[in-house]
Amino acid sequence: MPRIRQLSASVINKIAAGEVIERPASVVKELLENSLDAGSTRIDVTVEQGGMDLIRIVDNGCGMAADQLELAISPHATSKLESADDLFRVATLGFRGEALASIAEVSQTTIRSRETAADGSVADGAELTINGGERGEVQPCGAPPGTMIEVRQLFFNTPVRRKFMRSVPTELAHITEAVTRCALAFPRVHFTLRHGAKLLHDLPPTTNLAERIGAFFGSELANDLLWVESRDESIWLRGYAAKPNHNRANNRMQYLFLNGRAIRDRSLQHALSEAYRGIVMVGRYPIAFLQLDLPPELVDVNVHPTKLEVRFQDGGRLYSQLLGTLRAKFLSTDLTAKLDASKDSSGASSFAAAFKASTPATQTTLMPWDRDAAREERTANDPVEPLARSSTGSVFYPSEAAHDVRGAHDPDRAARLRAELVAWAKGELGVTSPAGLSPSGSVESRAPAQPDWVGDTDESPVPAHGHAPLPFVPFPGIGKIPPAPNYPGLATMTTASEASPAAMTVEVAPPPTSFSSAPRSSAIQIHNSYLVAETNSGLVVIDQHALHERILYEQIRTKVLAGAVEVQKLLVPEPVDLNAEEANLLLSKADTLLKLGIAIEGFGGGTILVSGYPAMLANFQPADVLRDVAHQLANEGKTPERRDLLDELLHMVSCKAAIKAGDRLTPDEVNALVALRDDYQDSHHCPHGRPTMLTLTREELDKQFKRT
Repeated sequence: MPRIRQLSASVINKIAAGEVIERPASVVKELLENSLDAGSTRIDVTVEQGGMDLIRIVDNGCGMAADQLELAISPHATSKLESADDLFRVATLGFRGEALASIAEVSQTTIRSRETAADGSVADGAELTINGGERGEVQPCGAPPGTMIEVRQLFFNTPVRRKFMRSVPTELAHITEAVTRCALAFPRVHFTLRHGAKLLHDLPPTTNLAERIGAFFGSELANDLLWVESRDESIWLRGYAAKPNHNRANNRMQYLFLNGRAIRDRSLQHALSEAYRGIVMVGRYPIAFLQLDLPPELVDVNVHPTKLEVRFQDGGRLYSQLLGTLRAKFLSTDLTAKLDASKDSSGASSFAAAFKASTPATQTTLMPWDRDAAREERTANDPVEPLARSSTGSVFYPSEAAHDVRGAHDPDRAARLRAELVAWAKGELGVTSPAGLSPSGSVESRAPAQPDWVGDTDESPVPAHGHAPLPFVPFPGIGKIPPAPNYPGLATMTTASEASPAAMTVEVAPPPTSFSSAPRSSAIQIHNSYLVAETNSGLVVIDQHALHERILYEQIRTKVLAGAVEVQKLLVPEPVDLNAEEANLLLSKADTLLKLGIAIEGFGGGTILVSGYPAMLANFQPADVLRDVAHQLANEGKTPERRDLLDELLHMVSCKAAIKAGDRLTPDEVNALVALRDDYQDSHHCPHGRPTMLTLTREELDKQFKRT
């Protein structure tokens, strides 16, 4: 029978090292926390070969006395706890007393320290060397005030652990992340990080957290941060949250700090995701840098050896405070996406690059017999249309009036061309307006001679692929563009497709101007997908489907919460055949579906009877909608919460009922949709998190056209 025996100190320390020291970054983290607890104002980190060959950390903290060095590397020896009660009010980053002992057990460690007393006097320096747990004698040495800890050949005596280390770039990335967390939590401390002879980061102390964020993640992100702050009695929440257009495919850029300690907490991360729900796309994660300060007795940090996980006494209170603070900030901030002109490799704007690309490097003078052929080729291939065409058939191009070769050899024709050009400029060319000109003399929109382009005219154009586009028919009921509520001077309109006694009218009102980007005048539709409108600060481009989807989502959600969804009862229940799994999933969520106006019941096997259907989805077959719902439930992999399921169904319903890209809208419908933009929360993003609009400021336009 096996006998129980007491483990040696070396084995105990190696076991502890397996828990605390996972990789070189773990060493850096533990030593940085010790330096910060020592009151350091400058910490220098140097590593070689991703930390496997060397980790050196030098600080200017309080240091240690010579007689304390041996005790510092003993297991469970610490200066931060005196009694068991102190575990419930831990105010330091470290407290377990395991890190140095574990590190010294699996490496060749040198500690050099010089203590600074409380009265400011400085003691002599001392040095201690440990080789795989075997300690030497404490020796006097010269050293600046503070502590230097040098760790070489990590895991040299545990080859199995060393074999599982990743590549140098990977380990260096983990070390950089450890330094990043400490540097963000303590912006007033000067940090440097070197890999070999290369300086990776030099972070001078600052009182502006955004500067430190910009040093790590770039000025583009730093300039798009929102400051959030709230106090709830003894709990202080503050920090930065990024605008929704900055997001990631994972949650690694969600930095949460508790009393200066970097933590991971699923509840707080869930609150963060909920705050961004509907303004960040599904599957994307927001970016935040948030600090929580609360009394140490309200949190238990003695949960995990690495101290990354904590347990709050009242986690629900923190959840509500974080969620409410962020939502209040978002509701009071214009989160409309800004359209920035991108830069090419030479630093020039895309507008300038496009202009340069379309301008020939040299101008070739064509002989008279080549001019007609060149003009025909340009008319067929050049997207730039002639400015006007006279009654004689002469075509004016932007550069032709001054460089017409035939005109130079034919004085009469040249004079006639000049006269016609002047008359065209005055709007007096001919009795009726020439092609391409409106009666007022302004240039009309005309289709370039390109095979796949369809002009935006009042007639029904037939595209090159041979069939006319389907006319837009507004959805009945709530699926239509909703009326603008309670604006003075409402105009009433009815679309052509609704010429029936039961037609529903759409009220149009001047749009509100709560934001500087609110449209000032009527909008226009382009490509049957986007709306363009002038604003007080520039112009705004709107995705008609995304904006209508957001408006419908807010309307339907209000009706669902009030129990006022319009339901169309079917005289004869419609059977829908599904497989057994899908049918069971839907029947298990029948109550939630009923809130949306979908009444279902089992009929046996995989068949479900639909007895009620929301009026807003009258244009869609119940079978198709139910299959979509069942497919979504099956792909979840787990049963979603009732609230999450309802929200996902609201997303699906509003997306199906909204106008689509390619739907032609009348001018009144366009203005009605734009007018409702500021009447609903989060109208800057659709329910799935896509932006509904982009703004381009007047300053940016002036810059791109070289007016400033």
